[in-house]
Amino acid sequence: MGPARTLSAATAILVAGCATAPDDMTPITREEVQTILDAQAAAWNRGDLAGFVSTYWDDPRLTFCGARGVVRGRQDLLATFERGYPTAEARGRLRFTLVEVRPLGTGAALVLGRYALDREAPAEGWFTLIVERTAQGLAITHDHSSGS
Repeated sequence: MGPARTLSAATAILVAGCATAPDDMTPITREEVQTILDAQAAAWNRGDLAGFVSTYWDDPRLTFCGARGVVRGRQDLLATFERGYPTAEARGRLRFTLVEVRPLGTGAALVLGRYALDREAPAEGWFTLIVERTAQGLAITHDHSSGS
């Protein structure tokens, strides 16, 4: 491969990478995170688990760490929630309390909060999220949730 073809190939790779990169790399605000959590709680409380997981990154590198271990990818996460919370009684009513949003440079933030499920057997705990600006928009790319 000659120098011109090498340069053309490198340029094509660079352009392709830029096409999938997010345009907005401003710091993620507390208000943006609260909007995600509000959307999640609303979807959960109406029984829309697909809507709930739509706030997560649609990529096989998504990670969710919970009581049952690590789940990767949005489809597997949805299947996990569908198995674990098959009825309105099992799901209960979800509430979030946002504790802290810590920017991780531009385009990413560490989020700390609490969750509560109001149901016959109440549940509550903590979560830590990584929220990033992705080519798909603002999304949760990592979630570590644990009961207290």
